Amino acid sequence: MRNTSKMTTLENKFPLLAVEHGCIISKDADITVAFEVELPELYTVTGAEYEAIHGCWCKAIKVLPYFCVVHKQDWFIKEKYMPELQKDDMSFLSRSFERHFNERPYLKHSCYLYLTKTTKERNRMQSNFSTLCRGHIIPKELDKETAGKFMEAAEQFERIMNDSGFVRLRRLSTDEIVGTEKSAGLIERYFSLMPEGDTTLQDIDLSAKEMRIGDNRLCLHTLSDAEDMPGKVATDIRYEKLSTDRSDCRLSFASPVGLLLSCNHIYNQYVIIDNSEENLQKFEKSARNMQSLSRYSRSNSINREWID
Repeated sequence: MRNTSKMTTLENKFPLLAVEHGCIISKDADITVAFEVELPELYTVTGAEYEAIHGCWCKAIKVLPYFCVVHKQDWFIKEKYMPELQKDDMSFLSRSFERHFNERPYLKHSCYLYLTKTTKERNRMQSNFSTLCRGHIIPKELDKETAGKFMEAAEQFERIMNDSGFVRLRRLSTDEIVGTEKSAGLIERYFSLMPEGDTTLQDIDLSAKEMRIGDNRLCLHTLSDAEDMPGKVATDIRYEKLSTDRSDCRLSFASPVGLLLSCNHIYNQYVIIDNSEENLQKFEKSARNMQSLSRYSRSNSINREWID
């Protein structure tokens, strides 16, 4: 007999209110714009080009207003290659090439980008304030002027990335986000971990031991503490397997958790844009407090040295 006391419907916990004009509106008055991202082909980017791509991302992020969240989501799903043999203009060699890779397993990479305008309070919430941990959702109102400025910044963000020549952004439509009667949308695919073209409904099981969606068991890892980060970071790394004494094969610094990780996985990266001037004032105030209290406590003295 199933224990129904802790069961609930996804509708009760669902944090999204609506999708209108290609924008995702949450019940906390957050507005999100979604893009499909086309990245350069693997093993074709040099170290200088990685630096240029990094500079374009930084330039684009700077045009966004305070209290925005930049969410880059990479899907890596195991699939079998399906040849395209129906084209009329294919030569004999092209058809042979397609047949050679028929049903060969590979890791398919899909990339999406979400730009979210939130509030100061929401921007500093922790994960334990998620709708999965609360019994209800408190709706908020969305300011029209703020939403208009955010949409202008999102369009400027898109232009900067597309003008770079390395990364292409394509705005997702409402049907691509929520789906249609014949195809599943991005939200439905994410909630049920479905590949493209599959519209099977899946049960979601959240228990103390594991999280399960259909037949898929999830293992979640978070990299957020400074202690978990590597001691040195860069835009790219040398891939020794394909490098020689005379040539370098460069890969993204995060490639070990990307295409080099051979299992089905979704890699999420978040950049939270806060008010830097306000944070600087807060840090300076904390430093002054530590300076004045350092003579009364050894721990305060150590903290003062660390801040200096």
